[in-house]
Amino acid sequence: MNTIATLRSDIHQPFTCVPGAEPDDLRLPSPLSLRTSLPLPDHLEDQIRQQRQQVRDVIQGNDPRLLVIVGPCSLHHGQSAIEYGSRLADLAVELQDRLLIVMRAYVEKPRTTIGWKGLMYDPALDGSDDMLAGLALSRSLMLELADLGLPLACELLQPMAAQYFTDLLSWVAIGARTCESQIHRELVSSLPMPAGFKNGTDGGLGIACDAISSATHPHRYFGMDLYGQPAVIKSLGNPDCHLVLRGGRNGPNHHADDVAEARRQLLKAGIAPRLLVDCSHANSGKDFARQPEILEEVIRQRQAGNRDLFGLMLESHLNPGSQELSAQLRYGVSITDGCLGWSDTQALLRRTADIA
Repeated sequence: MNTIATLRSDIHQPFTCVPGAEPDDLRLPSPLSLRTSLPLPDHLEDQIRQQRQQVRDVIQGNDPRLLVIVGPCSLHHGQSAIEYGSRLADLAVELQDRLLIVMRAYVEKPRTTIGWKGLMYDPALDGSDDMLAGLALSRSLMLELADLGLPLACELLQPMAAQYFTDLLSWVAIGARTCESQIHRELVSSLPMPAGFKNGTDGGLGIACDAISSATHPHRYFGMDLYGQPAVIKSLGNPDCHLVLRGGRNGPNHHADDVAEARRQLLKAGIAPRLLVDCSHANSGKDFARQPEILEEVIRQRQAGNRDLFGLMLESHLNPGSQELSAQLRYGVSITDGCLGWSDTQALLRRTADIA
């Protein structure tokens, strides 16, 4: 019996005890059940522990390498994700003395209104929303990518889903739309890996500064344990939180003046000025082809002595651009934000390693 079939056999009957629940509402397996069905081998557990520490060392200035978080805007196709990961793993080894490369393994996507929410929600890409299959496929794919030797990064969007995957991740993001959420701040306070908070969609930094301050402190909060039961979670606080500059409605915020202002606001809030620049989104004007331009501007600042800029984020896939979700998808092309193609990514990272 395959993993999904095994999990389906463990699910209770339709869940209709909540007023307003639909007859086809189903219970999902607990995080522990999924982790047991798709376990993290001991050698990968040790690898991920070491990779988390490597990311911390870069953030804290104890490792001079540049952190590069790169990969598809979102994962939607297993074979192309593994092919991309295999290529990136080889490049990561080639450049490991100068760059610490982490692969984006995003299985949730925030939606301004409606749209495809990610592999975890709709793995068949057809609106069937088989979330059980999505959870199993997402975890399985992350395990395969980790087995290639890659550290993995993901945006945490649905707090209830976090425990299905967080044992596999070396870095997490809290997005511009959820940065203000107390629930996400509490969640990050209990995580064992570094976390980046993006500035708000308006470009303001205040919300992200507040989020970092909150997440670094201990909390007691309502959550879910590994058994899928409501629980009071006691967190110690996460000391490795930092700001991600992603631009805003008023334009980019990766230039030297913007970075200096971000540093000023972080210090005023009593936060270490640790900065990572997202080369996509509003910094690139949502034009994927401009990402190298943003990267080069950041590298110039590092060359001028600004080591508060410890990392970059790039959206990249096997083939450039993006495509609408349809029945005839092109292989290795993003179905969410536009991405750099592999050949451009490889050349860009090699060039970055030479000058960073």
